[in-house]
Amino acid sequence: GFLFHHLDLSPDMLYRQGSASSAPMNTDLIPGQRHLFEIPDSIAYLNCAYMSPLLRSVRGAGEQGVARKSHPWDLKPVDFFTETEIVREQLAQLINTTAESIAIVPAVSYGLAVAAQNLGVRPGGRILILDEQFPSNVYAWWELAQIKDLQIVTVARPEEGDWSRAVLELIDEQVTLVALPHCHWTDGGILDLERIGERCRQVGSALVLDVTQSLGALPLDVDRIRPDFLVCGSYKWLLGPYSLGFLYVDPRYHGGRPLEQGWIARQGSENFARLVDYQQGYQPGARRFDVGERSNFALMPMVRAALDQILQWQVERIQETLRQTTRGIGERALALGLTIGPDHLRAGHMLGIRFPEGVPEGLGDRLARAGVYVSFRGSSMRVSPHLYNTEEDVDRLFANLSK
Repeated sequence: GFLFHHLDLSPDMLYRQGSASSAPMNTDLIPGQRHLFEIPDSIAYLNCAYMSPLLRSVRGAGEQGVARKSHPWDLKPVDFFTETEIVREQLAQLINTTAESIAIVPAVSYGLAVAAQNLGVRPGGRILILDEQFPSNVYAWWELAQIKDLQIVTVARPEEGDWSRAVLELIDEQVTLVALPHCHWTDGGILDLERIGERCRQVGSALVLDVTQSLGALPLDVDRIRPDFLVCGSYKWLLGPYSLGFLYVDPRYHGGRPLEQGWIARQGSENFARLVDYQQGYQPGARRFDVGERSNFALMPMVRAALDQILQWQVERIQETLRQTTRGIGERALALGLTIGPDHLRAGHMLGIRFPEGVPEGLGDRLARAGVYVSFRGSSMRVSPHLYNTEEDVDRLFANLSK
């Protein structure tokens, strides 16, 4: 009711073609999409887990957004709200929730700070994190542990690669918070978040997720997982810009305390002429947690265009297509005497390749000089393709690894 009443938007404006909720699910693999990106034939960019390239449509949307700022007399008060609400709805479709539970944030660290401030965890308990977890989902809990006298417990990397089992074995009544990804950022090792979420509820533990390395490429349903908070950046698998992300807030926390006290999050902020009629109340749902200046006229159109494309492709199809690609990469790695984790224990959109005697010195630089881009994280060479990659890209990777 808020969206249409206050912004005078029709439902048609919120559902552009190819939305997840309106289109029947298509499980066919997606053909190559390199033409939608600006990637030269000489570049084999197998590094989406580092940062995605921009779609041509996303770059165009950003350029148009910058141009709008050159003519501020054309910007109306409604423009501060319209695009943010469309994007909020798009993100909600991706994770099977409502726009009321989505806040717009500038970074994962911002979203986790909101979570830490509002969780109300009991002192003296334990916080569970993964070995070699991405630091944004670690440092926030270090600070909370100091404030609340909590113990950080690190789940050791399981030898057989089953992170879900390792996490579930450590969740007991002493655990007050479980902070996890959907898949490990170094090699794609996957976690069964539905089982973990159920176990957290059994023992009364909060569940906070950073899904930056999965959302947009790996299906996720918050209605089934039921996390307390979930955060992600847009610049990796959501194919969006840097410095913009999203925070899912379970309805139990919608009355919580935001990090900022910005004007746009308050009731009645659509009426610019009456902003000095200061309000105690906030906009409904999770909007109170939005970052200040969330209406960024360059970044917001970019993320809208990116989410349009992802919803059109459908995440399930993206995942299955990328799984076929990484499965082929894994088979070729094994043929070279390298090692990979079990296929059923990793996400399909990235692969950690390990060398029997460790990563050869200078390998990353040598590959880059040949126009091949991957990442080295922990003990893995992380290969993370997307729909823009071709068979020639993979051939170039292995031609250089064979040397």
